Amino acid sequence: MEQQEAYDENLTKGLVVETRNEAGVLHQLTGVIARAGGNITWVAILDSQKPIETVFFEIGGVESLDTIIEQLIELPAVVRVAEERTLKRVFGKRLIIIGGGAQVGQVAVGAVSEADRHNLRGERISVDTIPLVGEKQIAEAVRAVARLPRARALVLAGALMGGEIEKAVREVREKGLIVICLNMAGSVSDAADLVVSDPIQAGVMAVMAIADTASFDVRRLTKRVF
Repeated sequence: MEQQEAYDENLTKGLVVETRNEAGVLHQLTGVIARAGGNITWVAILDSQKPIETVFFEIGGVESLDTIIEQLIELPAVVRVAEERTLKRVFGKRLIIIGGGAQVGQVAVGAVSEADRHNLRGERISVDTIPLVGEKQIAEAVRAVARLPRARALVLAGALMGGEIEKAVREVREKGLIVICLNMAGSVSDAADLVVSDPIQAGVMAVMAIADTASFDVRRLTKRVF
């Protein structure tokens, strides 16, 4: 599992393994990595319904992947092994925007514009959106954000949110996720880190909150509503 605070992109390396879809293959792969002293910080299995599947690892604790690659390629089930850039280096931190389509779109306008400014200065911030309606559906999505790799902040964009969504917001904030919401009816505004009336500004402030190239700390603000 990715450790958000301890993650060091300079020490973490990406590894792509193409392997036959057979029982016990993942156990073999992780065994090789562990015996070589590698610490798996994140793993994803791609194309799992195909005869040849792709497994992507992010590995820390080793200066080079050469030994691991040599040992992996000797496994009968392994077809190809290659070192790749980590997803953090390519796509960076993720900002997730959830809510009504019109509000989500406006928040995204501000977020993408601000992310572009920081990415030109060497940052890597990507923006993901999903328009959703319904208390249960949004609450499920909010809780799922805490399980997304590299997700650092969430913006809730809508006109009315509360109940189970508020509970979900408090849960993900305890896990370190920054939550910003639009100024809306319902109890979510009481649970969020920051409440912003203008959706474009909400997107801008969300990016600033997670950018290393910005001097902005949500948790140091004396004012929560803007």
